[in-house]
Amino acid sequence: MTKLNGEKRHHPAVVEHRARRAASRQLRVADAITKFAGSMMFVYIHAVGFAVWMLFFESSPWPTLTLIVSLEAIFLSTFVMIGQNRAAAFQQAKADHDFVESELELKTNTELTRAIHAMTTELHSRLVTASGEQ
Repeated sequence: MTKLNGEKRHHPAVVEHRARRAASRQLRVADAITKFAGSMMFVYIHAVGFAVWMLFFESSPWPTLTLIVSLEAIFLSTFVMIGQNRAAAFQQAKADHDFVESELELKTNTELTRAIHAMTTELHSRLVTASGEQ
């Protein structure tokens, strides 16, 4: 959107969505985890952590490592779904807002078109009447 007084303005649906997310502690935690899990730092930490674990801490790391990675995958897929649900809810809120705004604009344009038509008809009838009197 455009800037107003040096501040970036956001779509009203974005503002409402951010406020709703910020109001819930659970959603803030889920957002933070999702943000971190989707970063390269997450990948680097896991690569180093698994390498160190396999090389230095367990002689047979595969059963335990498989268990931990499987559990982590379950939780991360849940956070991915939370993120997708959040995105879908945001898109629906934005679509609803845009629909209301477009309907209001359509109504305004229709009223303006009718007013212009009425004024044009009135002006035409006055011009016809004025030219007929001459």
